[in-house]
Amino acid sequence: MIEIGNYNKLTVKRKTDFGYFLDGLTGNSKDDILLHNRLLGENTVEVGDEIEVFIFKDSEDRLAATMIKPLAKVGDVAYLKVVDNTDIGIFIDMGLTKDILVPFKEKTYPLFRDEKYLFYIYLDKSSRIAATTDIDLHLNTEHQYNIGDIVDGIVYGFQTNHSAMVCVDSNLAGVILHNEYFRELKEGDVLKGLKVIKIYEDGKLGLTPRASREEELNELESKIISYLEGSDGYMRFNDKSDPKEIEIVFNSSKKNFKRALGVLMKKELVKQDTDGTYLI
Repeated sequence: MIEIGNYNKLTVKRKTDFGYFLDGLTGNSKDDILLHNRLLGENTVEVGDEIEVFIFKDSEDRLAATMIKPLAKVGDVAYLKVVDNTDIGIFIDMGLTKDILVPFKEKTYPLFRDEKYLFYIYLDKSSRIAATTDIDLHLNTEHQYNIGDIVDGIVYGFQTNHSAMVCVDSNLAGVILHNEYFRELKEGDVLKGLKVIKIYEDGKLGLTPRASREEELNELESKIISYLEGSDGYMRFNDKSDPKEIEIVFNSSKKNFKRALGVLMKKELVKQDTDGTYLI
């Protein structure tokens, strides 16, 4: 039986000027599947060969084959680009001759043209390849990671408390708690160098983009000095400043900002008063 949206091993039945017809496995030659010449890639085939091809439905809703590897298959979670927004839904590039539809009901957040997001690939009721941004139920929590390991991830949504949901290795569920990040995140953001700081009972990865406290403070101290040097040795921020402003300007919690200021004052590099902070 043919698996649409997946790889199939099929026999080449006959050749034409525009391509090859493959056995459709129904016993009826009318159901043979076209492998167009332009979808051979760098491969050469002969009548009688058994070849591995990816099967999809073309723009006329007919089964078609390709030997050019697509970017994903049915059952995958993949990071794909939005190529169009239309009245019937959003279309994404999966590396096929036909773009893949994301129905409006399968869009859980706004999708913008030319941006990339995570999608789960599935077959709709008409056996056409389709996609959804609702990937959470399709991620698993079985892994070999330990606390302290470094991973990369992609944001795919947010919890009601603003904690970021992150997909690791295209199939693992992770979360960055809202108090672990200090810059604006959005769906589709690629986050490098995340540290595993917790493994929840269900196996979900607890992650942070933050460095160790020592590394973070050293980096923050440099940021403060650089800011002062670029502002004629003065800034209006001190240990009484609004936490939100500190978060926006220095990508830091107020707690760490105060610690860094304290370290710099002990080093006699800065001083502060009620008006702000000064470079010595």
